[in-house]
Amino acid sequence: MTRHLYITRHGEAAPDGTGLTANGRRQAALLGERLKDVPFSAVHHGPLPRAAQTARLIGESLPGVPLRESEIAGDYVPYVPVEGELPAEIAAQYKRFFEPVTPEEREEGARLASQALDLFTGPANEPRHELVVTHNFLVGWLVRAAMDAPPWRWLGVNQANAALTVIRYAPGRPSSVLVFNDMSHLPRELRWTGFPPEQHV
Repeated sequence: MTRHLYITRHGEAAPDGTGLTANGRRQAALLGERLKDVPFSAVHHGPLPRAAQTARLIGESLPGVPLRESEIAGDYVPYVPVEGELPAEIAAQYKRFFEPVTPEEREEGARLASQALDLFTGPANEPRHELVVTHNFLVGWLVRAAMDAPPWRWLGVNQANAALTVIRYAPGRPSSVLVFNDMSHLPRELRWTGFPPEQHV
């Protein structure tokens, strides 16, 4: 049966890590309003306050839908490219990017990323709509997998705060990215929060 996976990055986060800003709370509430008529079976969210609070605010528009906290929906590096895997023109830049990631974090990220594919993707036993409230890296990882791109290509797949991505997994068909980084439910002042002005499109 067909699974529709709805994915969003948490709302704009407070710098001190305690949760969402006022803008972030408004973003989450507006996304909940957009999704209120979707027949969700569950909302999965990461354990960090910014994701958990976003999920709770969305959930206010989804009465009866269970909220499920999971480290699989958390904030981690899903895959670190091996030597020679990246195109030469970007290899040095990303080598510096990954230097702070410890071997333990690499191993744990790879484990969780594999579990995310097992839990969230592919056709289901019954028609299913699920929402994952997560972080930028996991959104990129799931979109990369849906497009059957190389593992390293989660890099550069960026999701705005409270933007919506939807992937369809139907039996006998390749997965389809139906919607990506859609912010149509947000007013202009709440779009592209956290991105430099030159990336606002």
